[in-house]
Amino acid sequence: MSFRAKRELLLQISARYQAASHHQKSLILDEFIAATGYARKYAIRLLTRPTPPPVTAIARPRARRYGLDVQEALRVAWAAANGICGKRLVPFLPELVASLERHGHLQLTDAVRAQLLMLSPATADRLLRSAREAQAPRSLATTKPGALLKRQIPIRTFAGWDEAQPGFVEADLVAHCGQRAEGAFLYTLVLTDVATGWTECLPLLHRGQHAVIQALDRARQLLPFPLLGLDTDNGGEFLNEELLAYCRRARITFTRGRAYRKNDQCFVEQKNGVIVRQLVGYDRFEGEAAYRQLAEVYRAVRFYIKLLPAVDEAAGEAARRQPHATTLRPGADAVSPTPRAGSARAGNAGAAGSPGSHPRSRPAVAADRDAP
Repeated sequence: MSFRAKRELLLQISARYQAASHHQKSLILDEFIAATGYARKYAIRLLTRPTPPPVTAIARPRARRYGLDVQEALRVAWAAANGICGKRLVPFLPELVASLERHGHLQLTDAVRAQLLMLSPATADRLLRSAREAQAPRSLATTKPGALLKRQIPIRTFAGWDEAQPGFVEADLVAHCGQRAEGAFLYTLVLTDVATGWTECLPLLHRGQHAVIQALDRARQLLPFPLLGLDTDNGGEFLNEELLAYCRRARITFTRGRAYRKNDQCFVEQKNGVIVRQLVGYDRFEGEAAYRQLAEVYRAVRFYIKLLPAVDEAAGEAARRQPHATTLRPGADAVSPTPRAGSARAGNAGAAGSPGSHPRSRPAVAADRDAP
């Protein structure tokens, strides 16, 4: 019960309580305590005092400082900057506003421009709240769990990523299904390197293990560094014999996150929204023609997305949680990650198939929490 509702109830029963007999007061008091959760002595003091005035809305004595003109100009600048947060947007506003005015996208008076350039990051985020909510549709979840190989692929949480060497990536599929998940539609395979943030987006005509392997082959040709590690969710397009054998042949460390814990893939989940959803949106795409167009979009913006301002929320969260989290938690017959060439830890890593041989892995456990 809210504070306002409690005060309205007090207004209704305080006069009746004060005029009631001793036995009736006890009954009224019990009902009032049960409804409000107040302590008995505090409830008695409220009911015996003079009736308080009704609670009214808090009156704000000052008028709004930033009008609709400032808010609309800020929305245009925010949209031109791909919807970045206020802390990243505000330092670029002087240069961005001048460029938008020079190209005719903004026509500002001196007063509006002065107010726009003096915004703080918190005020900018507050003024943009309605715009963010209006442009935040939600897509459908299409991940289908692959339960057959969970005990063979070790678990890595997001706090376990401490690799300073490029090549260890998180992978995820983004569905372009619109508002219905029936039928065939396109997917985007997103690969994000944990150390550098380098991201590759590759369209898939359908979701399947062979399409994922073909996209990984293409990604290995595009990446400026060798692919050393692959971390995925628990979808069946990733947890299958073909991809597991592919990673063994290519000497790629294959790990997975915990089920229903999106934060374990926080780096790639971040790029799903910042890159794929902002560029492509939430519409439905299907067919060969849409597939070719989506591939052309990703080819055209490939280097543009590499030059986006750095997104450091996930890295900061990982650094904060690093001392408290574990890294790998393999099952009883987990495949140990392949040692990296030239690594000082390479001598400690065992052959594929030996549980617990990775130097940072825990001993094998009898029952994995995520195992079927």
